Amino acid sequence: MFSIDYHSRQPIYEQLYDNVIHLVSLGVLTPDEQLPPVRQLAMELGINPNTVSKAYKNLENDGMIYSVVGKGSFISGKSDITEWKKQEITTKITQAVQEAVKLGIEQQQIVELVDTVYKGGNQS
Repeated sequence: MFSIDYHSRQPIYEQLYDNVIHLVSLGVLTPDEQLPPVRQLAMELGINPNTVSKAYKNLENDGMIYSVVGKGSFISGKSDITEWKKQEITTKITQAVQEAVKLGIEQQQIVELVDTVYKGGNQS
């Protein structure tokens, strides 16, 4: 269910965090559904349990999951998880565009980049 790119520059705990958000937004993980126990998931992925624990802790701090002592971690019943993530992404895009403007990147270049990404292309 979870996929990790061990060659990515993105830390594994962030990849797990993003995996959970993505699976919730797709409806694969539903409110009150239990996540795999930390040790079990760590073993399945071949990673340190502390890494899984850090991802779970960040998800809990952001209200995406909740923990029940002795029972485990569960997907939050918040219906606005996807909206929260959309808002976070909108903020990041806004900051990136503001920085691009400061660096003198033309609006047309930004629009072309967005079009390329939407069409499935990749521009670095």
